[in-house]
Amino acid sequence: MSTFSLPSRRGLLFGTAAVSAGALLTGCTSNENNDAEDTDARRADAADDAPGKPVTIGFAGPQADHGWLNAINEMATERAGTYSDVTLEATEGSNDTAQQIGQIETLINKKVDVLVVLPADGKALTQVGLKAMDAGIPVVNLDRIFASPQAYRCWIGGDNYGMGLNAGRYIGERLKDKENAKVVELAGLDNLELTRQRTQGFDDALKNYPNIEKVARQAAEFTVESGQAKMAQLLRAVPEFDALWNHDDDQGVGAERAIQQAGRDEFFMVGGAGSKHAMDAIKADDTVLKATVLYPPTMAASAIDLARALGQGKGIGGLAEFEIPASLTLYSAVVTKDNVEQYLPTGFR
Repeated sequence: MSTFSLPSRRGLLFGTAAVSAGALLTGCTSNENNDAEDTDARRADAADDAPGKPVTIGFAGPQADHGWLNAINEMATERAGTYSDVTLEATEGSNDTAQQIGQIETLINKKVDVLVVLPADGKALTQVGLKAMDAGIPVVNLDRIFASPQAYRCWIGGDNYGMGLNAGRYIGERLKDKENAKVVELAGLDNLELTRQRTQGFDDALKNYPNIEKVARQAAEFTVESGQAKMAQLLRAVPEFDALWNHDDDQGVGAERAIQQAGRDEFFMVGGAGSKHAMDAIKADDTVLKATVLYPPTMAASAIDLARALGQGKGIGGLAEFEIPASLTLYSAVVTKDNVEQYLPTGFR
């Protein structure tokens, strides 16, 4: 049973999963009345909740060994179940590249109408994405991007650089009037590009606050255990600081344990991803955790919406475009006590 309620389909595509409109979308205009009439007809036929052509969607997701990854699988399955015209062919989630390639090849052989894939490794799975596209099966590439744009029809995912940027801005604004402010960073896996992007965004934001210095950084592994161990190291290394940015709310549970064990509370903490645990703590306002920067798993539900629209040859309702955009980037909102009620329904366990 799901632990969250999904926002409306329109809300997913135009709210949480915000389109980078300036970069992605251009309007179609014409002086011909016939063209205008055709455009109006296409708009009326855009993807909506009304049943349409039956679509079989193949879904190859991750192994649910992390709260966010589990939410990805749940949200995709739950969203597909709300459509009477969608049949979901879901594989058993896997973080093994070879196994996931085999699962996707099985879906290709079953001739599903559309594929939604969150690859264990985008680069390693690029060839199977190309194989699906060559077979005439459009691919919605979810989050971890393939190495070639020819391997997918549409990419939808989070903004890792934006996560770091918005975390840095939030911390910067809170500390802008404090002299010689010190911050520390509890990062994720350093061998992942997403971790490097989050750190880069954070560092770039802090450049706007010359009174703030990042005095320490430690990489964890997106697990509770690693978060606790690495946070304990940070606390021993830095006797006093003003703010902590933690890249991931799952490892943040461990970080909070280390903080409590050390009896430290002179700083505030900003998390990452948007777990229900983090949002509950922010709402209660009784720990050092004061905010979290979203990396919304609702992208999986939106990916199903996009796959259905692709399978039915429709665009997105409310836009002038005839076709589904080539890419959609979600916005990394900062959740605080002031707005946590708005985002609680998307919090994941």
